[in-house]
Amino acid sequence: MNDKTRDTEKIYCETPTGGAGVNIPRWKYAAIRDVILDATKAAGVEGVLFSDLPTLLQEKLPPATLEKLGSIKWHLTAVKLDMEVKGELKRLERKGPQRLMAVL
Repeated sequence: MNDKTRDTEKIYCETPTGGAGVNIPRWKYAAIRDVILDATKAAGVEGVLFSDLPTLLQEKLPPATLEKLGSIKWHLTAVKLDMEVKGELKRLERKGPQRLMAVL
Protein backbone atom coordinates (compact mmCIF):
# COMPACT_ATOMS: atom_id res chain seq x y z
CA MET A 1 0.00 0.00 0.00
CA ASN A 2 1.49 3.34 -0.97
CA ASP A 3 1.22 6.63 0.98
CA LYS A 4 -1.37 8.06 -1.39
CA THR A 5 -3.67 5.06 -0.89
CA ARG A 6 -3.21 5.14 2.87
CA ASP A 7 -4.01 8.85 3.03
CA THR A 8 -7.32 8.36 1.25
CA GLU A 9 -8.57 5.77 3.74
CA LYS A 10 -10.94 7.51 6.12
CA ILE A 11 -12.75 6.78 9.37
CA TYR A 12 -16.11 8.41 9.95
CA CYS A 13 -16.16 10.10 13.37
CA GLU A 14 -19.56 10.41 15.01
CA THR A 15 -20.67 12.83 17.73
CA PRO A 16 -22.57 11.96 20.93
CA THR A 17 -25.29 14.47 20.03
CA GLY A 18 -26.00 12.80 16.70
CA GLY A 19 -24.84 15.81 14.72
CA ALA A 20 -22.96 15.59 11.47
CA GLY A 21 -19.74 13.65 11.83
CA VAL A 22 -16.50 14.04 9.91
CA ASN A 23 -14.16 11.81 7.94
CA ILE A 24 -10.58 11.65 9.15
CA PRO A 25 -7.69 9.82 7.50
CA ARG A 26 -7.21 6.46 9.20
CA TRP A 27 -3.56 7.14 10.12
CA LYS A 28 -4.48 10.41 11.86
CA TYR A 29 -7.32 8.72 13.75
CA ALA A 30 -5.05 5.86 14.86
CA ALA A 31 -2.22 8.14 16.02
CA ILE A 32 -4.54 10.35 18.08
CA ARG A 33 -6.58 7.43 19.45
CA ASP A 34 -3.39 5.67 20.65
CA VAL A 35 -2.24 8.75 22.58
CA ILE A 36 -5.70 9.26 24.12
CA LEU A 37 -5.91 5.61 25.19
CA ASP A 38 -2.38 5.61 26.65
CA ALA A 39 -3.08 8.80 28.61
CA THR A 40 -6.49 7.73 29.91
CA LYS A 41 -5.30 4.26 30.87
CA ALA A 42 -2.29 5.73 32.71
CA ALA A 43 -4.56 8.19 34.55
CA GLY A 44 -6.86 5.41 35.77
CA VAL A 45 -10.02 6.36 37.67
CA GLU A 46 -8.83 9.95 38.09
CA GLY A 47 -9.06 10.44 34.35
CA VAL A 48 -7.06 12.80 32.20
CA LEU A 49 -7.93 16.43 31.61
CA PHE A 50 -9.14 16.98 28.07
CA SER A 51 -7.23 20.26 28.06
CA ASP A 52 -3.96 18.33 28.65
CA LEU A 53 -4.37 16.14 25.56
CA PRO A 54 -2.99 18.61 22.96
CA THR A 55 0.26 18.86 24.94
CA LEU A 56 0.42 15.07 25.32
CA LEU A 57 -0.02 14.66 21.56
CA GLN A 58 2.83 17.07 20.92
CA GLU A 59 5.05 15.16 23.36
CA LYS A 60 4.19 11.67 22.08
CA LEU A 61 3.94 12.07 18.31
CA PRO A 62 7.01 12.49 16.10
CA PRO A 63 7.52 15.96 14.59
CA ALA A 64 6.87 14.68 11.05
CA THR A 65 3.51 13.24 12.14
CA LEU A 66 2.55 16.46 13.91
CA GLU A 67 3.42 18.45 10.81
CA LYS A 68 1.14 16.26 8.64
CA LEU A 69 -1.62 16.22 11.24
CA GLY A 70 -2.76 19.79 10.79
CA SER A 71 -5.10 21.20 13.43
CA ILE A 72 -4.34 19.24 16.57
CA LYS A 73 -7.33 20.49 18.58
CA TRP A 74 -9.82 19.92 15.76
CA HIS A 75 -8.65 16.35 15.08
CA LEU A 76 -8.34 15.60 18.78
CA THR A 77 -11.91 16.72 19.44
CA ALA A 78 -13.30 14.70 16.52
CA VAL A 79 -11.51 11.50 17.61
CA LYS A 80 -12.41 12.01 21.28
CA LEU A 81 -16.11 12.45 20.46
CA ASP A 82 -16.08 9.35 18.25
CA MET A 83 -14.43 7.34 21.01
CA GLU A 84 -17.19 8.47 23.38
CA VAL A 85 -19.85 7.32 20.91
CA LYS A 86 -18.09 3.95 20.53
CA GLY A 87 -17.93 3.53 24.31
CA GLU A 88 -14.13 3.60 24.52
CA LEU A 89 -14.08 6.78 26.63
CA LYS A 90 -16.36 8.32 29.18
CA ARG A 91 -16.48 11.74 30.72
CA LEU A 92 -16.11 11.75 34.46
CA GLU A 93 -19.00 13.41 36.27
CA ARG A 94 -17.16 16.10 38.19
CA LYS A 95 -17.35 19.82 38.47
CA GLY A 96 -14.57 21.69 36.78
CA PRO A 97 -12.66 20.92 33.59
CA GLN A 98 -13.64 17.91 31.50
CA ARG A 99 -11.89 14.68 32.48
CA LEU A 100 -11.85 11.49 30.44
CA MET A 101 -11.41 7.88 31.46
CA ALA A 102 -10.77 4.83 29.28
CA VAL A 103 -13.59 2.28 29.35
CA LEU A 104 -11.62 -0.55 27.73
